[in-house]
Amino acid sequence: MARTGSVIDWLLASDPAIRWQVMRDLTDAPEAEWRAERARVETEGWGARLLSHQDADGQWAGGAFMPADYTEEKWRELGQAWTATCFSLQQLHDFGLDPSSARARRTVDLIGRNSRWDHDGQPYWDGEVEECINGRTVIAGAYFGVDVSPIVARLLGDRQPDGGWNCERCNGSHRSSFHSTINVLEGLLEYETAAGATPETRAARAGGEEYLLKRGLFRRLSSGAPADERYLTFLHPNRWRYDVLRGLDYFRAASLATGTPPDPRLGEAIGHLRSRQSEDGTWPLDWQLKGPVWFEMEEVGKPSRWITLRALRVLRWWEGHAGR
Repeated sequence: MARTGSVIDWLLASDPAIRWQVMRDLTDAPEAEWRAERARVETEGWGARLLSHQDADGQWAGGAFMPADYTEEKWRELGQAWTATCFSLQQLHDFGLDPSSARARRTVDLIGRNSRWDHDGQPYWDGEVEECINGRTVIAGAYFGVDVSPIVARLLGDRQPDGGWNCERCNGSHRSSFHSTINVLEGLLEYETAAGATPETRAARAGGEEYLLKRGLFRRLSSGAPADERYLTFLHPNRWRYDVLRGLDYFRAASLATGTPPDPRLGEAIGHLRSRQSEDGTWPLDWQLKGPVWFEMEEVGKPSRWITLRALRVLRWWEGHAGR
């Protein structure tokens, strides 16, 4: 097993989008230092590269969910495209583009004035009908300073009887899904961080968390078998997809935001995460979603800085509470 220090050095020898999070979450750098590193996301590396593809009207690829020129034939041949506005904003959030920067404020304003959802032409910051999409819209909106409370109110009313959410609700589904639930939970947590929690958002998050915890973050409640074997493998970017690491990283963020200790029911998922660590101290990128992207960041099957960063900060959080 490689020394932790050598893995940290490897992570720091990377893109600003990785470095500032390593500094904040793994090395406890002073806030002024990691914020200075985060500011570089706008002008260097992956963040600058993604911003270079932005349209003059504030969008990416000419569309909210789908590129303007993306046909059904292209979808069947190439897979879903990940280049339009909602996925680009999701990545800028993940990269940590400074939400107070002039570029971020201008982007938010332009998207509000020019972008419309493919579903029914709804203004971008009003959201649309699918819970997964609305959850991610809340994440981006709350992070970049938009009032997304109407979307949050809609999501609170979209909860399933079992506590979570499902994008197939509008087609008659009465059961939650791991995918929809994690997207909404992340959105609600980002909203609470930006605007403050309410009794309603707390209750909704508690219900969604319980949905995942009852299932050990990956099991079927009925049989105990894995609900999907891919939940036990790791990808990045996740887009709308759930996996165990994404679930754990959410619970870490929620714990730090609210000051609550880890739930013991996360233990099995933590054990799985540990079992996937390579001898050199890193974690691999197991797979990626099919479809066009603006650029590739990492190679499937190779050590992943994104996965390793997220895994190490989850384990640091978990182990920091051990024995308390």
